[in-house]
Amino acid sequence: MIKKILLTVFVLLIVAVLSFVVFVNTQYDKDYSEEFPVTELNVVADSAMLARGEYLVYGPAHCGHCHAPEDKLADLEAGIKVPLTGGFGLDIPPGKFNAPNITPDKKTGIGRFSDGELYRMMRYNVRPNGHTTVDFMPFINMSDEDIYAIIAYIRSMEPVENEAAPTEWSFLGKMVLALGAVKPGVPDEPVPTKVEKSVSVEYGKYMAYAVANCRGCHTNRDMKTGEYIGEPYAGGLVFGPDNLTDGWIYTTPNLTDDPETGRIYGWTEDQFIERMRAGRVHATSPMPWSAVSHMDEGDLRSVYRYLKTVPPVKNEIKEVATAPAATASAL
Repeated sequence: MIKKILLTVFVLLIVAVLSFVVFVNTQYDKDYSEEFPVTELNVVADSAMLARGEYLVYGPAHCGHCHAPEDKLADLEAGIKVPLTGGFGLDIPPGKFNAPNITPDKKTGIGRFSDGELYRMMRYNVRPNGHTTVDFMPFINMSDEDIYAIIAYIRSMEPVENEAAPTEWSFLGKMVLALGAVKPGVPDEPVPTKVEKSVSVEYGKYMAYAVANCRGCHTNRDMKTGEYIGEPYAGGLVFGPDNLTDGWIYTTPNLTDDPETGRIYGWTEDQFIERMRAGRVHATSPMPWSAVSHMDEGDLRSVYRYLKTVPPVKNEIKEVATAPAATASAL
């Protein structure tokens, strides 16, 4: 009798597992096209819009940091505007994510897509095929004008044919998609049509929150779903070891103005700018130094002024960069 009960439980368990596997593999690639339709859009650019787009792409929006080939990172950090042909691949538990070619090539780049499809991707994180993905481009709160400027500029680049490797979801990644843990983004503040550039706390908040994504890395998150689980700008998000960090582990520092644990507490505005201009210290750090080090001075001053207004959080980050075990033992 006991054997029969155990066998029944075992069979039910197998059926439940198989049913869940089928559910995941049939539901993870949900089409969000009806909920987030493509709008008619035709971006018409002038020289000022193109200049703004170029600045954003290679500066604070750091498109180049992901959409340039990995072997061109040094060129980017030297200020060279390399073609954004894709090739950057991040291998993490939810899958291997590869940045696509965003030059206007009609076969392998954005030349295949409409302005409306590109806008939907940047605003809502919904791809041209209607599927969503992890929010590596968190531009949901960016102004319409800045999104248009980015679209206009990447349309103006020289087209380069390069078929970047497709993203490959792991079962874990498919599972979080199927269960709705990863879904399209929705602006959490009223979307501005335009944000006037100024050296101010308000503009610094816009740059840090909606453009440069300082919050996205300097706030602790669940790396399986992308959900924010820490206090804003208090650091603690762990990167690596993975294929991009060469065995190193990086933990983002606390940027709040806590007197005991805040990384930039006590820094003057000029000291902050000096550090941002200095660029990379660790060769495999995930910080997009190629973009930050080339931001204009007014934008950096605005970000500094905004960070000084963020409520202080006591969160000690003991090691920002931890060497691989073999390297550390040799030091």
